[in-house]
Amino acid sequence: MPQNINQPSNQIRLTNVSLVRLKKGKKRFEIACYKNKVLEYRSGVETDLDNVLQIPNVFLSVSKGQTAPSEDLKKAFGGETPVHDIIMEILKKGEMQVGEKERHAQLERVHNEVIDIVAGKLVDPRSKRVYTTGMIDKALDQLSSQGGAVQKTEEGKGSGTLTPTNGESSKEKGKEMPIWTGVVTTKSAKSQALDAMKALIAWQPIPVTRARMRLRVTCPTSLLKQAAKGQTKRETDEDDADGAGEKLTGTVKDRILSYVEQVETQDTMGSEWEVVGFVEPGAFKVLGEFIGGETKGRGRVEVLDMAVTHEGD
Repeated sequence: MPQNINQPSNQIRLTNVSLVRLKKGKKRFEIACYKNKVLEYRSGVETDLDNVLQIPNVFLSVSKGQTAPSEDLKKAFGGETPVHDIIMEILKKGEMQVGEKERHAQLERVHNEVIDIVAGKLVDPRSKRVYTTGMIDKALDQLSSQGGAVQKTEEGKGSGTLTPTNGESSKEKGKEMPIWTGVVTTKSAKSQALDAMKALIAWQPIPVTRARMRLRVTCPTSLLKQAAKGQTKRETDEDDADGAGEKLTGTVKDRILSYVEQVETQDTMGSEWEVVGFVEPGAFKVLGEFIGGETKGRGRVEVLDMAVTHEGD
């Protein structure tokens, strides 16, 4: 008669997993996820938790199949914290453990996302045309390969082949010039895209400047001095990189002008106020939502030009 082999009740064997670990208190907790799904969940591509978790359990060691005792969970996360909330905290804040193949795929995804963001926000200052992703990729590769020489130039220990523009050189005198050394998986794509744009603008391996949208905004004059009711936050690229925006207050007119980087004209025609100016592409959607909500359809936002520059770039 075959003998039964008893397995401890807190052991669960899993294979082909991607681990997410979080150290809390004096313990390290793990959850078992499907490969490539953690990044999709964190970026918002995947929203179904069942497609991310292999099993809705918290482990001390997934490789050993050792689940975390409830007493350990209570000490680390609090006695009243549901297991679901603990799993969500580990999923959002934990460190992802991936193999070489998955790490390469992750790096490639972040790299492509960074290139797409940069290509959509920079233009040729002479033609006002956007660059292809291939041209942006080559320019960043040039900066990355010469990053060591550039850094030596900044430290006064050598000379690189890239030279900052005169405008940037005078602005950044006495400050550290931005240096691009390539994409990493430990920072968000938006944050890295911002770093990449700063380096491209500073060193100009190809002629680039920030894209701007030229807009006309109209609003009834009767609403201009009213206090803005919406809680919309202004989102700049810097805000996006940190995951937070600046909460704005003031009148409707103040809020509208806060989105406009440079005012070209302001005028009042009868019962309607109009402003024409330059706006960051990322602020266009938020401004449109604000105008629609505050004016209840009586205000308008019109795009006059998609990718233009203004004096000061």
